[in-house]
Amino acid sequence: MTNTFKVTPDLYATKGNRFVNYIVDLIIILFVFFGVIIGFVLLFYSFAENTSSVDSLLNDMENTNPILDRLITAIILAIIYFALETLTKGRSVGKYITKTRVVLEDGSIPTVVNFLKRSFSRMIPFDAFSYLGAEGRGWHDTISKTYVVDIAKFEAKKMSHTELDQIGQIQS
Repeated sequence: MTNTFKVTPDLYATKGNRFVNYIVDLIIILFVFFGVIIGFVLLFYSFAENTSSVDSLLNDMENTNPILDRLITAIILAIIYFALETLTKGRSVGKYITKTRVVLEDGSIPTVVNFLKRSFSRMIPFDAFSYLGAEGRGWHDTISKTYVVDIAKFEAKKMSHTELDQIGQIQS
């Protein structure tokens, strides 16, 4: 009988690593976000003969209701997080730096649905500080049933688990 692998608290990324992940990812995402917006505006102003529509849009954005502004920004950030984590299979730029990754409880790569839940859960106010609790998992982790693990510890435990499962099996 084979025991299934399970992520345990000793594999979790440290709170310091989680903080670094948050800061680095936020900086990168904001650069991408503003870079894309500035790029589109510059391209439009370079090639368009009539810029009144963009002038009007920029003016409207400047005078947007602050609550609506925060909601739109949160949705855009969630979409960027979703795309980033889905494309990198759970490793954002911050996670590459801290050598951490997002996994499911059995150690597998999360599904698109897990990444979607994870990304949109970040819209919860104060979610960025929720990983500072005793367990070290944020609300976006628990809602999406994901774990941020230290890759070295994770791989070592997974390898020892696999080797233990192989003991006593007939080799062909």
